[in-house]
Amino acid sequence: MVNDIHIVEEPKKTLSMHPKKFALWLFMVSIVMLFAAWTSAYIVKKASGDWQLIEIPQVLWVSSLVIMLSSVSMHWSKISAKKDSIPQLKMGLIITLLLGLVFLALQWQAWGQLVDQQAHFVGKPSSSFIYILTGMHGLHLISGLIFVGIILAAAWQYKIHSRSMVRIEMCTTYWHFLGGLWLYLFIFLLLNH
Repeated sequence: MVNDIHIVEEPKKTLSMHPKKFALWLFMVSIVMLFAAWTSAYIVKKASGDWQLIEIPQVLWVSSLVIMLSSVSMHWSKISAKKDSIPQLKMGLIITLLLGLVFLALQWQAWGQLVDQQAHFVGKPSSSFIYILTGMHGLHLISGLIFVGIILAAAWQYKIHSRSMVRIEMCTTYWHFLGGLWLYLFIFLLLNH
């Protein structure tokens, strides 16, 4: 009798993601689509001919640096959680929270600089778009600050550590996303004002 040879295929590994992480990614994609629509509308409206140039507030340079520093502190928090360094985790989250609040204060100051230029929300489409883009980003940043606050509260209860990383990973991803989104908006405004 001849031995039957059976070829057994290894099952393919499926791509898997934590359901909450997947939901976060879907949320971030929807935000990208929203801002892509606004920046596209900005370009279309600018080409229509009734565009008035607005000087980009100088304080936005400082706020861009602040948001980048907050990404560094957020990343430090995540690394600290992986190493079970809870005091550093807490410190990184507190720094991120404070830098996020400084960013919002600087955005508010930028709006004041716009008002000083007689660039109000209503009137000139160019100024309206700046208020919409910065305001909506600020609103999403507030949601990020709430998320950081929730993670900080969990860290105080020792619920964030090397064996419980999902929430800090999600928070870090969202915070980096908000920083990247701001840099995109700032560069977009610099190139298209």
